[in-house]
Amino acid sequence: MLNPLEWVRDGSGPGSGFDWPRVLLVALVATVLASLLVVAATSTAAFGPYNPSWDGTSELRQQIESEPGVESELIRDTARYEAHEPNETVAFVVAPDEQYTDEDAARVQQFVNAGGTLVVFENFGANGNDLLEAAGAEARADGVLLRDEQEFFRGPTMPVATGVENHTFTEDVDQLTLNYASAVEPGEATVLVRTSDYAYRDIDGDGQLSAGEEPAAYPVATVESVSAGQVVVVGDPSIAVNAMIDEPDNTAFLRGLYTDADHVLIDLSHGEELPPLTGVTLTLRETPLLQILVGAVGIGAIAAASRRRRWPTLERARAAIGDRVGDRPAVDEAAVAPVLELDDERRAAVLRRRHPDWDEQRIQRVIAALNRHGTKQDDE
Repeated sequence: MLNPLEWVRDGSGPGSGFDWPRVLLVALVATVLASLLVVAATSTAAFGPYNPSWDGTSELRQQIESEPGVESELIRDTARYEAHEPNETVAFVVAPDEQYTDEDAARVQQFVNAGGTLVVFENFGANGNDLLEAAGAEARADGVLLRDEQEFFRGPTMPVATGVENHTFTEDVDQLTLNYASAVEPGEATVLVRTSDYAYRDIDGDGQLSAGEEPAAYPVATVESVSAGQVVVVGDPSIAVNAMIDEPDNTAFLRGLYTDADHVLIDLSHGEELPPLTGVTLTLRETPLLQILVGAVGIGAIAAASRRRRWPTLERARAAIGDRVGDRPAVDEAAVAPVLELDDERRAAVLRRRHPDWDEQRIQRVIAALNRHGTKQDDE
């Protein structure tokens, strides 16, 4: 097998330098392959768990995966809800792009009724509210942009919600840093976090406090019991994106939602498609029969590769052993004809010159084979 380092050398001798066109070709191919791998393993979808940009949630996914004692799973089919014990599981739904069908909504409702915790992040979309209704929750995102001219992060559209209630989910949380959030209409739900008293709903969208827009402390996160489970509503999906998750105290709040669970489901069943490489991995993980098939193919490929490597080794060993085990070196008539006419001493000299890597014993064995070959021809 050709050594890659030998291939990129100019071949002019042991001390030869590199063949730079080949080096550049190798570098180009490596760069293209690396780029394709990155594209296949990442996403550009907003709120995507494999989107490493500012609007992705890759950091949240990584934090959940690294949480001790917590197993996480990305699910593309609501049927996966049925594979986990509900009272030990938290499911995250972040700003779904599509409406849940009756069958899908029924599965989520069954999950909650059996003791599961459903967390829905929604601000302006209707799909999250439809899911909340199907799950039996009363809280809804009201779909109007919240502004705060006094308590904000980088501008009035990024309110700092400082009204944090005492709850298991808000332990170690003093505030939430929001970004284009909506208020939550709680109904009978318990309010976890409110804005400051200076926030207002920008109903007319003119970017300023107008008539009919009343400053108040608006709920932005709630929790309520539904049958044996509970539903959490957060009026800002952006607290989970990479650009905002490290702002005070978004990470602590998100972590408090799942830290006591055994399983965390990130529901992607009604969001953007996953990157190709991740999609293939999940399909393999979710399909036992496919795992067996891929495993069998892999084992067969390894066995075939091992056989190809073993036969050349055996042939070299047989050639080295030669007559010791009764084998006779193969004789090429055309190649040995000139040598057959020489005496043994000259034959040895020719063989040493042609094959400097052969030891004396092997040379003598070849000469003996030539002699037998010549004798056989004379007899015939």
